Amino acid sequence: MNLPNKLTISRLIMAPLFFIVFFLPEWFGRELDLLSVVLLIILYALTELSDLLDGIIARKYHLVTDLGKVMDPFADTLSRLTYFVCFLGVQIMPVWAFAIIMWREFSIVFLRMLMMGTGKAVAANIWGKSKAVMYAISGIVGILYVSASRIMESSDWMVWAEPLLLVVFALAALASLASFATYLVSIFTNGALSHLSR
Repeated sequence: MNLPNKLTISRLIMAPLFFIVFFLPEWFGRELDLLSVVLLIILYALTELSDLLDGIIARKYHLVTDLGKVMDPFADTLSRLTYFVCFLGVQIMPVWAFAIIMWREFSIVFLRMLMMGTGKAVAANIWGKSKAVMYAISGIVGILYVSASRIMESSDWMVWAEPLLLVVFALAALASLASFATYLVSIFTNGALSHLSR
């Protein structure tokens, strides 16, 4: 197994670890707040770094594989949905924003399954990249909010932080919807699923 695929697998492993670390203080007591915060930031940084590096290495050294093409987007989806499930669990992410993002991600997985073996690919676009950026921003903003709430005694900052958090999650959901719409348009335009109606 090549290095990019190993990096992708590391994200699959880190996703459940992130979930466990996130809820340590909820399960075992607030004395684990600081440990949880430190580990969350480390796991988030490693996850995003591995996501960045596996693509760069695979393209630069011609290590793109069929396994990597399938596993990389799956690892991305698993990682991001894990963040959002955690935020939903501590009630800082609106349920509607999570639902939109979840439905989009599972729909994309389904469409990719339908397209397997067609030899046709949907080109990346600005909305897809915006979605990825907004997911990453939502992740770090959510983690920073949870971290601050766990280690800071004063909660005065929440007055402005909570509306900001809502805006960030709303933008992530909007980017998610927009990227899915453009994905559908591209599929129907290039006839990627036309074989299913024959």
